[in-house]
Amino acid sequence: MADVVLDNVTKVFPGDVLAASDINIHVADKELLVLVGPSGCGKSTTLRMVAGLEDVTRGTIRIGDRVVNDIPPKDRDIAMVFQNYALYPHMSVYRNMAFGLKLRKVPKKEIQERVNQAAALLGIQNLLDRKPKALSGGQRQRVAVGRAIVREPAVFLFDEPLSNLDAKLRVSMRAELNKLHNRLAKTMIYVTHDQVEAMTLGDRIAVMNEGVIQQLASPLELYDRPVNEFVAGFLGTPPMNFMTNGRIKQQDGKFVFNAGAARIGLPDWARQAADDLPGRDVTLGVRPEDLSLGSPEDGVKATVNVVEPLGNEMIIYLTTDYHDLICKAPAHQKVAVDDVVGLRINVEKTHLFDPETGQNVSLTHRGQPPKE
Repeated sequence: MADVVLDNVTKVFPGDVLAASDINIHVADKELLVLVGPSGCGKSTTLRMVAGLEDVTRGTIRIGDRVVNDIPPKDRDIAMVFQNYALYPHMSVYRNMAFGLKLRKVPKKEIQERVNQAAALLGIQNLLDRKPKALSGGQRQRVAVGRAIVREPAVFLFDEPLSNLDAKLRVSMRAELNKLHNRLAKTMIYVTHDQVEAMTLGDRIAVMNEGVIQQLASPLELYDRPVNEFVAGFLGTPPMNFMTNGRIKQQDGKFVFNAGAARIGLPDWARQAADDLPGRDVTLGVRPEDLSLGSPEDGVKATVNVVEPLGNEMIIYLTTDYHDLICKAPAHQKVAVDDVVGLRINVEKTHLFDPETGQNVSLTHRGQPPKE
């Protein structure tokens, strides 16, 4: 077993700078867990504490059956892949991959076997004699991953390994890392600020902000049932629309969201959600794909500001009397800048947030969560 457990792990830097606060995570054996969040949220600090590169202020970290707080990095049975590759420029690819094994006095024949196996797995057999300066960014990253593989660790740690690659290469490397995880069947913790990487790679995702885990769940759970406004707005491209300073009111026996001139009918579950916020403002959240365009008399009246064609779809930026909104529409949608349209909202997919706490007050009233 190579599970990783963080129990109330806290990191405070000099000057009382709180980088990570009461982190509680259990990464299961063979699981790929992603830590995601904006810059400065504490995700890399958390990973570095697991690696032993940062001391833990409070709490315990366990890898397998050992508490590793006081164990040096080289003895934790982990391998780390860094953002900047960290390759030795004067060494060949083969020597870079073999270097850690030589330090551990692994027999030469075994080193050769491990390096060749890792190179074959990553498709870099023909690069073993080259120096890093003769490699592309993607090739260097494969070498860095290969150097980690040859160590045969219990746990792999990835610190934003794809952030230096161009967009097209990031997509292909994401797929390679997914295949690698399936082939190696090892426990992995992966840090990124890129929500697309997080959603496509992670078995589960921990969304962090200001040193605190906001939600830890499967990608589908996070997307469909965000626990608060931060998670809802962080995941999704474009991000969720938020209509603020509204009230839930009863009208003709039904409940509506009333914000300015907007009157949006709500599902039956809004009755219970309204009880949680009696007489108070509420924020309504709806994802761009849950908006559609119709005639000006149909739905919320809006004016088109910007149209971004993306080939298979369009991103449309709109202004209403009260809010700016973003809509995803089919590529063939007939729409132009300055058009006046009506916005139809899939109210079954809306969320209601408490503006004071940011909490999603509609979760308990929206039925069962998505399957893992």
